[in-house]
Parts: sequence; structure tokens; C-alpha cells
Amino acid sequence: MEITEHIDALRREGTLLAEAAARTDLAAPVPTCPDWSLNDLVRHVGNVHRWAAAYPSQGLPAPLDEDGRRTVIGPAPSDAALLDWFREGHAALVDALTRAPADVECWSFLPSPSPLAFWARRQAHETAVHRADADAAAGAEGPRVDTALALDGIDELLGGFVASSRSRLRSERTRTIGVRTTDGPGSWQLTITQEPPTVGTGGAAEPADLILTGPAHDLYLLLWNRLPVGPAQVELDGDEALLELWRTSAVIG
Repeated sequence: MEITEHIDALRREGTLLAEAAARTDLAAPVPTCPDWSLNDLVRHVGNVHRWAAAYPSQGLPAPLDEDGRRTVIGPAPSDAALLDWFREGHAALVDALTRAPADVECWSFLPSPSPLAFWARRQAHETAVHRADADAAAGAEGPRVDTALALDGIDELLGGFVASSRSRLRSERTRTIGVRTTDGPGSWQLTITQEPPTVGTGGAAEPADLILTGPAHDLYLLLWNRLPVGPAQVELDGDEALLELWRTSAVIG
């Protein structure tokens, strides 16, 4: 996906998140984030948007310390002002990414063609996944994540977070998980050992200990641990115990 497409997705998903929150009691629990209320969720995403906007807009070369984070996030809003505060931060992030020059230099933390490409992609998926959380709190499924965005998000999750040295996904013996989409050109092969996992793409015919097959939207939410497995969503073929290993170890903070 292009940077402009990620920014468009960020704009759309943030708007949908705010709409879901506006029609729901902010004290409602978030089933997909068991320790959070909807209030907690909206504050979290609003804080992340303000934190993320600071990097491309200010060209920050290193991660902010706690004092720096507090400065760019600003004072916490009251419950009554929460949704307006969220919308302001979301709009400011979209504006910062739109205005930033393509060659802006700033800190980022996953492999990417450029810092701007990283922040646009990361915030599109940060917002899309948490929009699903807001829908869960509202008790109503929202619009499906666009197939292109879902495919891109699976790729970011597997190739960026899960394959990093900080990943906690490990196995004493070599295990493999295949991910196959039914509505787009997406195929990944994840190899889990005692070292950081490795990820290959394009091996749709490769055998694996567990193969997950389904629409990109459903695989996206399943792999982000936002979707229970059911026959109408994702087909499982192989050792389903690997899915439990995934759920307990492939957790992104």
C-alpha cells in the first residue's frame, strides 16, 4: 500500500472508532481487551495518536522519554470532553502525516521504506485494530476492514512484530504455521523455533503443522487476537494447539 492509502485508512478507521464510542456507554467493558473499559480504549488510542504525530511533525530522531511523552500528549481530558479530544488528536495525526515531506527523518521502530511510510502504516493498523475493539464494546460488528488493508496488516504483524528479536513466540521444537487468504494474494509461512520466528511469503502450497485459511479481514483480526475461531470465519487444518501458543505468546503491547 502507498502512504496516501495508509493515511486514508487511518482517517476512515479513526472516524469509525469515534462513531462506535459515541453510541456506547464509555463505561462498557471491551471484550477483546478484558482489562479495559471503552473509556480506557479511547484514551489509549488518543494518546498514541498524539505521541505518533510528534515524530514526523517534529522530526524527532529518538524515542521520547516519559517527560517528552507527557508533553506531546498533554493534559488528560474529562470524560465529557473525551470524544472531542480523541477526534482532535486523530485529525492532528492525519494532518501531520499528510503535511510531512516524503523524506522526513525521524525515529521509527520497524523495517520500512521510510520513516513516513512506517508511521502512516503503523497508525493505520493501530487504529483499525482498536476500532474492532470499540465495535466489540458497542456489541455490534462494524464495517469489515478493507481487504488490501487487512493483507497489509497481516504482513506488518508477521514480518515486523512477530519476526523481531523482541517477539516472545518460541518453541523448543520447530513448528510451522501457514496463513492463506481466500480473497487476495496473501500467503505466509511462519517457522517457530527457540530463536526469533522467521517468515516467508508466497508459499501457498507448502505444508505446515497448522494452516489457517480464510478471508483477509478474519485472518487479520484472528492474528491480532481479536476474533474467536469459528467454522464460518477461519478454517483450521492441523495442530490447533499452535493457535493457543499464538494467543499466549504472540501478544503485541
